[in-house]
Amino acid sequence: MSAEEIAIEKLTLNGIAEDDDIVDPWNVHSKNDAGIDYDKLIKRFGSSKIDEELLARFEKLTGRKPHHWLRRGIFFSHRDLNIILNMYEQGKPFYLYTGRGPSSESMHLGHLIPFMFCKWLQEVFDVPQVIQLTDDEKAIWKDLTIEDAIKMSYNNAKDIIACGFDLRKTFIFSDLEHIGSNPAFYQNMIRIQRCVTFNQVKGIFGFGDSDPIAKISFPPTQAAPAFSSSFPFIFTNAKVNCLIPCAIDQDPYFRMSRDVAPRIGFPKPALLHSIFFPALQGPKTKMSASESNSAIFLNDSAKQIKNKINKHAFSGGQTTVEEHRRLGGNCEVDISYQWLTFFLEDDERLEQLRKGYTAGEILTGELKKELIEVLQPLVAAHQDRRSKVTDEVVKQYMSPRDLGFIPQK
Repeated sequence: MSAEEIAIEKLTLNGIAEDDDIVDPWNVHSKNDAGIDYDKLIKRFGSSKIDEELLARFEKLTGRKPHHWLRRGIFFSHRDLNIILNMYEQGKPFYLYTGRGPSSESMHLGHLIPFMFCKWLQEVFDVPQVIQLTDDEKAIWKDLTIEDAIKMSYNNAKDIIACGFDLRKTFIFSDLEHIGSNPAFYQNMIRIQRCVTFNQVKGIFGFGDSDPIAKISFPPTQAAPAFSSSFPFIFTNAKVNCLIPCAIDQDPYFRMSRDVAPRIGFPKPALLHSIFFPALQGPKTKMSASESNSAIFLNDSAKQIKNKINKHAFSGGQTTVEEHRRLGGNCEVDISYQWLTFFLEDDERLEQLRKGYTAGEILTGELKKELIEVLQPLVAAHQDRRSKVTDEVVKQYMSPRDLGFIPQK
């Protein structure tokens, strides 16, 4: 058995040890002050670490320096990225797939990570991108009305489009609106459902006997976009490989997809896993759309951004200036520094901040000021781009159509 197959069996049969971090599609929590132990998570999930050798190959094949999120280990784990690079080297086609479960009118900074990264990958590889809005999932888990869930999908689609995806190569869809008009998608859902037992889905996702059957039947809906025949208007009859960048809490869906793929005649989807964007209150958990003070939302004003960071960003500094100057700060738990690793692109400046804060030369307030000066223009630029995304533009992205995909001859 492969490491991945062993991990699937362990997770299905044995559950999670008491001292393990809790990481699943709905819950993320760590007992460690520094947050999730990602090396341990790689072993538990049976994935592979993104190492320097893989990054060097990426740069050699694409002619592009790896994204700073790859270089800094923010995207830290993968499944079969080497196969995707082989395909790129051989001129064989593949496509990108990621998604969003719309649970709020506005997305927050953490939600942007997979989309900003996918937009960069789309440019590097020049491939189609499909983006699933799982409004059906949120209608089930959050007890939203169908109408409200769809409305949130369209609002979130505007934030996603504002990331700059190429309209000619990007298809965005709402589950609640699209699946009913796409028989191929529903047929793949049934193919997946026939391959997964009730005990397996309970073991992988932790469902209980009192959960509604809607939850139990949902995972194949998120798995289906990983198989290209779900989009016959894009891929005709081609069996095309898929690369899925996502936060690692979404991995259970795609462990299931990879287990099913050979049985329904499709290549296993490849994955790129990111770490979590931590909440303002500290790295033990991820941001939550339901807790306004845990996150910077994309519709927050410059003043709100400043106030939230100054008031709520967890500090890795000491209790007094004197102690901080003597003992230094802890970058592993300081949220301002952690957020700067995501959004400050200047490697040299980031290293200066790390050294200065660790040595006690830079105070927490100064680190917060640096973060505010990075985030305010970033969010303002996003708001400006979003203001130009009309309902008609959203309709264009969400219209099923040919994306110019050219299959291998």
